[in-house]
Amino acid sequence: MSPVEHLITSGTFSLDGGTWEVDNNVWIVGDDREVLVIDPAHDADAIAAQVGDRRVTAIVCTHAHDDHVNQAPALAERFRAPVLLNPDEAPLWKLTHPDRLPDGELAAGQVLTVAGIGLHVLPTPGHSPGSTCLHVPELATVFTGDTLFQGGPGATGRSYSSFDTIIDSISRTLLALPGETTVRTGHGGSTTIAAEAPHLEEWIARGH
Repeated sequence: MSPVEHLITSGTFSLDGGTWEVDNNVWIVGDDREVLVIDPAHDADAIAAQVGDRRVTAIVCTHAHDDHVNQAPALAERFRAPVLLNPDEAPLWKLTHPDRLPDGELAAGQVLTVAGIGLHVLPTPGHSPGSTCLHVPELATVFTGDTLFQGGPGATGRSYSSFDTIIDSISRTLLALPGETTVRTGHGGSTTIAAEAPHLEEWIARGH
């Protein structure tokens, strides 16, 4: 069994009065005994079916846009697992779950461990105030949520986002990772750090 499993779920993303149809990548990291779920989107039953009878150590949200957290409380209850989120995401989290707080925080330097695999917490604000990536050196992988995609940075045209901040996060934090690192994103296909790094100046020019 691969230590990284991938599930695509479909639903909507709503913010600032608009709603859009979206497909989301849900990532499951671990082994045949225990797993960690990243960005539990849209379909709790499908995610639970993928997990099966394995123990869930945590439900980690890279950020709190509703399409990334809408099933977090339901799965937390089902699996008796904590929801972890950067506290700077509180305003966005409360839009979706006003009566339920996350169970724990994500912070720089923290390492989450599941099945002997270490996921290093990298704060990468910009797409949202507390957007967070998870770097797994031993798997040469980084889970970027909506911070970095194949072809460029995440969107910054809505509330609580900043283009200058996301570019700084990508250039300082993500492009510092080894070039062969696979970038597993919140939507769409995967890429690598080496594939995206040459385009930084182009993104900056396009963004301004």
